[in-house]
Amino acid sequence: MLRALADGTRRRILALVWRDERTAGEIAAEFAMTRPAVSQHLAVLRDSKLVSVRPDGTRRLYRANRQSMARLRAELGAFWDDRLAQLRDVAEAAERKGRRR
Repeated sequence: MLRALADGTRRRILALVWRDERTAGEIAAEFAMTRPAVSQHLAVLRDSKLVSVRPDGTRRLYRANRQSMARLRAELGAFWDDRLAQLRDVAEAAERKGRRR
């Protein structure tokens, strides 16, 4: 997921499909690139479970997968909470050590 989000175009696509479903053509119209290039970005987002696709007749509608995004956010939050707690503990230990001198 992080690799998929590392690309600015894919982040913009995700923002486009966050609230509303859109077709690949509607998404491609927002970019100065070919429709096949946008389709490649959509495939990466789909493979990463960041977007879902729903067939609607001959169209395919893309939408952000909010559940996957929520899980990613929770995982990153837990990671940073742990790291920040470790940093706090080191800083407080260094401060205590500095006061004793």
